Amino acid sequence: MLIKKGAEASIYLEEWCGRKVVFKRRHPKKHRMPELDREIQIQRTKHEPQMIHRAKEAGVPTPIIYTVDLEEASIIMEFVEGKQIKQILAELSSEERISLCYQIGKIIGRLHKNGIIHGDLTTSNMILTPYGNIVLIDFGLSEQSMEVEARGVDLHLMKRALSSTHYEYADECFNAIIKGYGEIMGVEAAKAVLNKMIEIEKRGRYVSER
Repeated sequence: MLIKKGAEASIYLEEWCGRKVVFKRRHPKKHRMPELDREIQIQRTKHEPQMIHRAKEAGVPTPIIYTVDLEEASIIMEFVEGKQIKQILAELSSEERISLCYQIGKIIGRLHKNGIIHGDLTTSNMILTPYGNIVLIDFGLSEQSMEVEARGVDLHLMKRALSSTHYEYADECFNAIIKGYGEIMGVEAAKAVLNKMIEIEKRGRYVSER
């Protein structure tokens, strides 16, 4: 069953070895030379499981990778039971929402402290399990970087996602995220990333106003 069709890949919910799994397959790109396209597909199919493994080592809950098929440019991974944070944030009390977002901030802090940039931080890519754990999914755009700019972009994406999807309580959510983030990163490092994020926001406004 097709769950999501993106520009880069299609994601299916399948049965595999008696369990529910997510099957992710990358699309060929017709505008690219076939040899180059194949190389990119293989590289990205390798890259995502590696980043998921690094995130797990950093203490961030991520799906289990079962198998990687470079020939088919596909990955079979655990289907994480639970609900997207996007689906449930509005149903929570203010106190529960702040507590959840504080945990999200700590997760982002663990990624950044270990040189991992997620690249697509949205509440759609965070699953709250029945056991109360937050699992981060979709590392297709992730990269390794310790640069403040890359971290600032990651936080900017998170803030923008909150503003567009959960605008009624975006501020309280983002403030809680920053609090959790600062606890892991340390006050000075978190402040530097926040300042960079504000600079990135100003750049975006300048470009859109021109």
